[in-house]
Amino acid sequence: MIAQPTTTTITPGIQPPPIDYPDSDGQPIADNTKQFHWIQKIYMNLAAVFTNDPQVFVAGDLLWYPVEGDNKTRQAPDVMVAFGVPKGDRGSYKQWCENNIAPQVVFEILSPDNRFGEMLKKQAFYDTYGVEEYYIYDPDRHDLSILVRSERGDLRLRDDRPDDWVSPRLGIRFQMDEDTLTLFRPDGQPFSTLAEEIQRTKQERDRAEEEHQRAEQERKRAEQERDRADRLAARLRELGIDPEAIG
Repeated sequence: MIAQPTTTTITPGIQPPPIDYPDSDGQPIADNTKQFHWIQKIYMNLAAVFTNDPQVFVAGDLLWYPVEGDNKTRQAPDVMVAFGVPKGDRGSYKQWCENNIAPQVVFEILSPDNRFGEMLKKQAFYDTYGVEEYYIYDPDRHDLSILVRSERGDLRLRDDRPDDWVSPRLGIRFQMDEDTLTLFRPDGQPFSTLAEEIQRTKQERDRAEEEHQRAEQERKRAEQERDRADRLAARLRELGIDPEAIG
């Protein structure tokens, strides 16, 4: 008996199941503490810089899907910034749900496990889907690469040193010293971690308390001087001497 081929009957009006866009790629946020430190530091400071602008969305390690209907084409930048996009929680960044606005700025912090081929794929992705500024920092080698979209429309690596580079979109300044990278907010304050902010706040509070105590001590000394002067004036009057005449 010859087996008959099976056929699939499509019932008119039945829609195919919706495409699933996973919120996780199963990869860790960071491979080591140094990488995590930099991701957190950049994310938190950029979030602070744009905290009062409701149309700037800052995210870390969020899957970005640029094409509707394609759940394979995706990347999760370590940090990304999208201008013209409202703040709010998201499981992933589906570009077609965001007025088709691509994140304009992305950061990648390298770890020893990053492969050259993987970084080339990421660069091609960001180039293809409209990123304007792409920053790659290797904290182990202390190396910063800056790629900016050129007039020709592609991401180009800047040839000059990144010393004192100011991001056109973010307004933040990059300063490369001999052994460290420092980023500065538009107001000139350096990027800092939450722990550093807490420590600085404590130091400022301690200084304010010391100033208050010194002022209180000066006030008490002044009151004591006035009391002594009043007692002396009263004693002179008892002796029939006019304190004003002595003065």
